[in-house]
Amino acid sequence: MSPARSGAGTGARPKRPTMVDVAREAGVALRTVSRVVNNDPTVGEKNLSKVQAAITALNYRPDERARQLRLGVTGTIGAAVRRIAEVNPELAAIEQTARSSGLTLLAASTDFDEAREHEILVSMCRQRLDGIIVEPIGENHGYLQTELEAGMPVVAMDRPMSGISVDCVMSDNASGIGMAFHHLHQHGHTRIAYIGDSERVFSGRERAGAFRAALRAYGAPLDGLVHTREITPEGVGAALETALRGPDPATALVTGNMETTIAVLRKLGREEASRLAIVGFDDVPLADLLQPALTVVAQNTSTIGRTAVELLRARIADPDRPVETVIVPLDLIVRGSGELKA
Repeated sequence: MSPARSGAGTGARPKRPTMVDVAREAGVALRTVSRVVNNDPTVGEKNLSKVQAAITALNYRPDERARQLRLGVTGTIGAAVRRIAEVNPELAAIEQTARSSGLTLLAASTDFDEAREHEILVSMCRQRLDGIIVEPIGENHGYLQTELEAGMPVVAMDRPMSGISVDCVMSDNASGIGMAFHHLHQHGHTRIAYIGDSERVFSGRERAGAFRAALRAYGAPLDGLVHTREITPEGVGAALETALRGPDPATALVTGNMETTIAVLRKLGREEASRLAIVGFDDVPLADLLQPALTVVAQNTSTIGRTAVELLRARIADPDRPVETVIVPLDLIVRGSGELKA
């Protein structure tokens, strides 16, 4: 028996075979087909063979949407990250961990735009995904409180979310900056400058604060050594001018993230960059090909991405568990630029 079709000869899309068609083909009750599709182990071997043969003959595919509605799950999680169009190791780790857990990942780029982040998160909530991982940029996420109360699991990655209490995984920013500063100080540098992201951003604020604390701990002045703002070529150029060209110039530099590091290297040019001791926060693609190769404090992005999925799955399994924040340590990768003597 062939599956029922509509619009034959009219160019209309053929009707997809249903469980009713499978039951008719196999000569069994509809309930038997349902039990086979849902992997009920109590189905007898004879009926199981009949139904499986009918499924193959009709090329039947279960209606995943109906199953999701019945079970109240989608098998899909969302990730709202700052950018997809560039190398994103954390997103790669999320996707790999989700796939190994039998989950499908729906990812979207907020592109550092707070309004777009709001739009994406609201849309993901409306789609009733099983949970959402967010690399937050907005200053207030209180609009998600009703979604949390309705049972939507949310995990923040890289920085906490403001206005709501959710699980979070992020790097140990303060320890990383302290590590970079101490490394340069060990090589004889007492005038160390910092250029980083705007302190409106949580990670930018944490890293700049840690750098100021390091300056104070070593008895160094703050004036002219800490520069934080939105990362633009003009802003980076002005910061370098103040830090390196004044009457008491810095002999070493800590950069606050990968974007800042790249902007600084471009502004300095190859020759000047090769003479200045630099430690970057975040690893940089092709950093080992620079002359000298770039020393960095590297975030463990694979651990961050994997932990974000694990926290989300734990929240899905137990919505009432205590909110957890996981701090991931960083690694100092010594390559040459941070070892230049004062």
